[in-house]
Amino acid sequence: MSTIAERGYAKPDVLVGTDWVAEHLNDASVRIVESNEDPLLYPSGHIPGAVQIDWALDLNDQVRRDYLNKEQFGALMAKNGISRDTTVVFYGDKSNWWATYAFWIFQLFGHTNAKVMDGGRLKWEKEGRDLTREAKTYAATTYNAPERDDSKIRAFRGQVQEHQAAGRPMVDVRSPAEYSGEKTHMPEYPQEGVLRGGHIPGAQSVPWARAANPEDGTFKSSDELKAIYEGEKGLKSSDNIVAYCRIGERSSHTWFVLSYLLGYPTVRNYDGSWTEWGNSVGLPIEK
Repeated sequence: MSTIAERGYAKPDVLVGTDWVAEHLNDASVRIVESNEDPLLYPSGHIPGAVQIDWALDLNDQVRRDYLNKEQFGALMAKNGISRDTTVVFYGDKSNWWATYAFWIFQLFGHTNAKVMDGGRLKWEKEGRDLTREAKTYAATTYNAPERDDSKIRAFRGQVQEHQAAGRPMVDVRSPAEYSGEKTHMPEYPQEGVLRGGHIPGAQSVPWARAANPEDGTFKSSDELKAIYEGEKGLKSSDNIVAYCRIGERSSHTWFVLSYLLGYPTVRNYDGSWTEWGNSVGLPIEK
């Protein structure tokens, strides 16, 4: 496996390796954040010093279908000992699905001093590195969060309708069975209530996992990624792209790949995704 610096990424500094994390476990200027789909993983063992940020309980408003506001985000950061200057390093299960989801939400609040640990939990565990069950607490900080800015990297349903009607590129990162309409949920997952299967007309199918190496969860090289997104699908860095999945978690992974590893400047994540589109009256669907 080549090093991160050797893979030709547009913004290689956004990724760190497991060695880097191991060397910064006691660095007061770094906060390691674990975000998983499975909430039992963190208490069963995590990187020493890491805090847990739960995608459902911590990052989402508990009443409105939306994310935290600036006061709530600031309180979450303060509770976890994170200041505006703290380097936040995300990692998690599922080849960093939820790590990139949390990273994406942090960018809505302008916390650009953020990185992802390449390979996530899988790579750390496969290397036999230390895990602990101790949930470390940190002294509270003062974190003055800005207003959340959804305009640059988040897409809403009406914007996606306009995007689709204009024939602009869209990437459906779900499984092929979801894209075709054969399934209305992820394989081996429960049905989650969407009424119609299929995909947004014009969207191209590029399952999120194609960007990761299955043996250790690391990201594929720039050349390998370009072969998929540009060689196979004809995307260009100048394109205005919308990525979507089911609720925006898998598509945050693809958003991260296109935005940071390939350096595309205009990529938005449609977090309403298929749970919204597939249940909306009158919206077009292809199978």
